[in-house]
Amino acid sequence: MNYNEEYKVYYYRNSHTKRVPVLEYIQAVPTKDRGKIAAYITFLRDQSGRLDEPYGRYIRSGIRELRIEFANNRHRIFYITIQGKKIILLHAFLKKTPKTPKQEIIRALNNFEDYKINKNLIEYGKET
Repeated sequence: MNYNEEYKVYYYRNSHTKRVPVLEYIQAVPTKDRGKIAAYITFLRDQSGRLDEPYGRYIRSGIRELRIEFANNRHRIFYITIQGKKIILLHAFLKKTPKTPKQEIIRALNNFEDYKINKNLIEYGKET
């Protein structure tokens, strides 16, 4: 795998609560799942944010879904790719139903709107 130095991955940070939803999600999953999620995020970066099924899927309004299947867990991370070669991780959840729950999409859309106004980010890998 070749590292695409031009693209950088960022966590979205809520401008009101200062919470970082994707980072908090990753920190809450079991350690073995964290490693798998990190590998998928690296793969996403290496592919310039362009992943099709089975690894990714377009949701709507510029938001895409990173699909991480591991040990009967279906982790999902909603993200956007914007000018300046930035991949922004907006929202994450554990998928438990065949269809993506509408409330999860709404959370990602709300986070995207907050980002557009406030541009509050933390670079992936430099969160500590």
